[in-house]
Amino acid sequence: MAPRSRSRAASTRKSGDRSRSIGAVTQTDKEPYTPREDWQYNYADDINPSLQFFYKPHTVSALFLLLAGLVYYALNTGTDVVANTKMGIVACFGVIVLTGLLQFKDGPFIRPHPAFWRGVLAVSVFYQLVLVLLLFQDKHTARQLMKHLDPSLGVPLPEKNYAADCSLDPANIWDQMDVFVLAHTFGWFAKSMVLRDNYICWVLSIMFEFMEYSLEHQLPNFGECWWDHWILDVLVTNWLGIYMGMKTCEYFAMKTYSWRSVNQIPSYQGKLQRGIEQFTPHSWTRFDWGPSKSFRNYLAVLALMAFELTIELNAFYLKALLWIPPPHFINVLRLVVMFFFCMPATREVYQYLSDPRCKRIGYHAWMLAANVFTEALISVKFGQGEFPAPFPAHVKAFWAVLITFLVGYAVIQFLLRKQLGWFGGKEAFGNYEANDDEVVEAKKAGRKKKTN
Repeated sequence: MAPRSRSRAASTRKSGDRSRSIGAVTQTDKEPYTPREDWQYNYADDINPSLQFFYKPHTVSALFLLLAGLVYYALNTGTDVVANTKMGIVACFGVIVLTGLLQFKDGPFIRPHPAFWRGVLAVSVFYQLVLVLLLFQDKHTARQLMKHLDPSLGVPLPEKNYAADCSLDPANIWDQMDVFVLAHTFGWFAKSMVLRDNYICWVLSIMFEFMEYSLEHQLPNFGECWWDHWILDVLVTNWLGIYMGMKTCEYFAMKTYSWRSVNQIPSYQGKLQRGIEQFTPHSWTRFDWGPSKSFRNYLAVLALMAFELTIELNAFYLKALLWIPPPHFINVLRLVVMFFFCMPATREVYQYLSDPRCKRIGYHAWMLAANVFTEALISVKFGQGEFPAPFPAHVKAFWAVLITFLVGYAVIQFLLRKQLGWFGGKEAFGNYEANDDEVVEAKKAGRKKKTN
């Protein structure tokens, strides 16, 4: 399947040229209108097809197969309403994914194939439709709908109390081990690959423990022993996941990338190695979120962390409200697809925030935001009447202090340091730094200063 073209202007460049630019590179301030096709950002990675067959369009063949499949099932349906409905949902999923594979635009990733990530975007669209369907149900109906996926669902969950015995003996520590221990390690490995920032990962790791403290009056399984929070979770499983994830990021960042087609490699061993490398990144971009560089970056990083915490909390609230046991395949499947949703979405968000040539947020990021917001909306709707206990006073006090600190830091870092020169502050301009010979005019001062 051929990768989709990203803009009309980009299609006029030489074959294989995917240089970083947006379509309307000649637009000036006197041109108020920008064509829709020119809003799409083009990433730099050059597609070098290894097997031409997989990079050629097969839209007519795919359409024929799709219609043939629909004709077959239309003429061979039974009378079982439940079975027909399930088959119809599967068919809808197939149609959406096939449409995405063929017609959606490419995102920032091209390995193992651009069509794979178009398929990921299509799955995100289908997931959004499922969430909207659940949103328009009441919680009792939604719980019963889960039985059509697994007859064992639809019954209240037994809550495990992790804080009943906090003694530090081997038997008790072993009893605290469950599927979430592995989930912590692999989860933070995945989040490190997504965020690519050691400090942000550590802040999120600590903040989630405070989220558990803050919400244990609503979700009893958030209640844990102190050593479970800070030793087993933060210092052992989370640290291991973050360490492995950041080491993997460093490996990809330092690796020399030189790609050749399979046809250009003489040995069978080389062809095999090249085939395996097709499932590794084509290139790697280091993320420098720079929350202290500008107020815009600061707000963006706070929003990013809040968004990540919301994804985490949605998993626990949906599990509790829809009565889905922790090790059930639905929970595992959601975590896996969320990882694939977040990978290109975070890359698009970083490009949008750091590169002034990128004028619109990407499709993956837009769709992921819709997914997460709808999940949170379902949790709020189904949670009405489920959590009667009010927020404890110490929880309110903690968040009041934290918000005050965040606001105070922003005032000092981006207002007082810049305007009054406190602490030797210099004005920062996003993630892009000026050249040594470039000077900028300081606001309200009339003096010039060099930027680093």
